[in-house]
Amino acid sequence: MLEFFDMMTLLGSVALSLAILVPLAGALVRFRAHYNPKGLQLDAEGGVQPHTGPVISSFFSMLKRVHRIEGWPGLYKGLMPSLLSTLVITFFLMMFLSDSNLRHGTYSAPDAGVVGILVYSIFAMLVSLPQVIITNRAITTPHKLPYFNPIYSLRVLLTPTERRRPWILYLTPGLLAAQVTHIAYIVLGLRSMRQLLLPELANPGIPRIEEISPVKLAIFLVIMLLSTIILTPLEVISIRLSIQRNHAAPEFNSISQEEEGDADEATEYAGVEEDVIGLRTEREPYVSLIDCGKRIIEEEGWGALYRAWWLTTLGSLGGALS
Repeated sequence: MLEFFDMMTLLGSVALSLAILVPLAGALVRFRAHYNPKGLQLDAEGGVQPHTGPVISSFFSMLKRVHRIEGWPGLYKGLMPSLLSTLVITFFLMMFLSDSNLRHGTYSAPDAGVVGILVYSIFAMLVSLPQVIITNRAITTPHKLPYFNPIYSLRVLLTPTERRRPWILYLTPGLLAAQVTHIAYIVLGLRSMRQLLLPELANPGIPRIEEISPVKLAIFLVIMLLSTIILTPLEVISIRLSIQRNHAAPEFNSISQEEEGDADEATEYAGVEEDVIGLRTEREPYVSLIDCGKRIIEEEGWGALYRAWWLTTLGSLGGALS
């Protein structure tokens, strides 16, 4: 068991990480979730009208917009589910890992070969998927959520169907396919490529410069950069699908009935005069991974699939070289 000082140091680092990362992660989720159709729309009388929602062109513009409209509480939307999941993981590390591993930050997925790591990663994703869905919805909802009333928050974020049958979150159209594809590409593709080109990085400690081939390192970095073309759309699609709520089985008017039932649960909005982002209607949901990608391209253009691509690149490089 960790000594008291080590425990407080670990908890302090967790608190600092959340204080920095939650606003950044929230802005990224909102930026990629924002629905900004490029085409014209029809009004109630059938007339053609241009889209009038906010146009947000960059990650930092989204960060400033969140702060302007919702203030600091808006920047920390999604804090509680992130905090709870982090505390659970931290408790697990403190209970089951050695002191030296935690002090030196050497914890990683078990080294059980490519297939073992793939299975481990998919299992970890399945365990965390409900938390990811709830966190993304908490970030993107226009409603104000209390920090210490989880029952109320869940009634806002989940439909009656999802509350009655929570396992239906795993059946969200296309979400599991997007997550598994993302994991498989990283583990089977990038990790295997790193092992082939730069096996020195898999050894404990920091390798000496002379041990690494500059040519192989350059090839690997180019592959990582090109992988952004695949990974960024998968991440954008995953966010879009995670905030798409599951309604009752396709019965006549079932969606509108559930929306009316949910309306009583959430009457207070986080933004005083406007919402931070636009959300796509739930009356025409994405039905699969491929359908989501095609509709984003048709309705919003290719650029929507590559929002904040540079963050994906930085994350991939950091993960691959660590």
